[in-house]
Amino acid sequence: MQARVVPLEEGKDPAVVNKTNQFRALPLRLFQLFGLFLALCIAFSLISIYSVRRFGVQSVVTTVKSSFVACPELPNGLDYWINPPSNLMHTMSDKELFWRASFVPRVKEYPFKRVPKIAFMFLTKGPLPLGPLWEKFFKGHEGLYSIYVHSLPTFENKFPSSSVFYSRQIPSQISEWGKMSMCDAERRLLANALLDISNEWFILVSESCIPLYNFSLIYHYIKKSKHSFMGSFDDPGPYGRGRYNANMAPVVNITQWRKGSQWFEINRRLAVNIVEDTTYYPKFAEFCRPPCYVDEHYFPTMLSIQMPNLLANRSSTWVDWSRGGAHPATFGRADITEEFFKKVYGGQHCKYNNQPSTVCFLFGRKFAPSALQPLMNISSKVLGF
Repeated sequence: MQARVVPLEEGKDPAVVNKTNQFRALPLRLFQLFGLFLALCIAFSLISIYSVRRFGVQSVVTTVKSSFVACPELPNGLDYWINPPSNLMHTMSDKELFWRASFVPRVKEYPFKRVPKIAFMFLTKGPLPLGPLWEKFFKGHEGLYSIYVHSLPTFENKFPSSSVFYSRQIPSQISEWGKMSMCDAERRLLANALLDISNEWFILVSESCIPLYNFSLIYHYIKKSKHSFMGSFDDPGPYGRGRYNANMAPVVNITQWRKGSQWFEINRRLAVNIVEDTTYYPKFAEFCRPPCYVDEHYFPTMLSIQMPNLLANRSSTWVDWSRGGAHPATFGRADITEEFFKKVYGGQHCKYNNQPSTVCFLFGRKFAPSALQPLMNISSKVLGF
């Protein structure tokens, strides 16, 4: 008996027929999956509608929103503008800092109780060896002063949290004596101090400076003064006009050229003038280089041109140049006696508010680290604190 043979259509391979059948089955599976997806969507929609009707829209929305954490908003009240920065370290460039510090209220009357403070600006290389004496000086006068320290950028401040110098270091850069980088450091100190709206007076001191009187006397002396204490005199000699460069004209003429001590006290108005300056700075940066020492000429000349009536034309810091040389005398342990300070106080004669006075210098320099202990021993009797 012969087996039954099913004939194939001519030219068709059995394998091709099988593949055709598989391709016909594939769309059917896609339709089935699509139908299942559509059914799930409908079911989800019905559940959502039921939930909204059953529980209300607000509860559903609230549940969804509660899974997100709101971003903190910046304070927009007056406190944001009048409270000093909680952290002196910031990322602003000098250009940004000076711009920010130059903000000046046009309304003279403050809408809050403002207690004017003195900003003590310490321009140092690193540590403050006379720090304990300053701690004693500041004790009990919180709220009347602020402290700012500009040191080498590599210096790490290691003051304890109980110290008045703790976290008072500002972003600093290298400054060199007699060069514009020194004035940059001073402007940087002023700008950071200006960010505190309560700072009214600004005193520049170094790590070798000491106060010659107690805090209360110095505070009231500065507060009642009609002038700021910055030297600004016309020196016709080689160390005055002899340093002038004719290329500075017409911005600064030789008749306007002034000289003064680096260590000063100025009010807030003059501090803003220094920080916002873009007129005199380029001239001094380019044409006052050693042997022209810019820190002795830049501020005195500029401020004497702009507001000479606000300057006392004398510094508030005492130094001894009697030994000669490029730097004043330095005093160590052996020099600190009551007789020494009698000479310091006894030789003072000046004008205060246009009246004769024997209290002229509020601070003194240069005192070596070895002078700390004897200064601590006689401070209450001689310095008044």
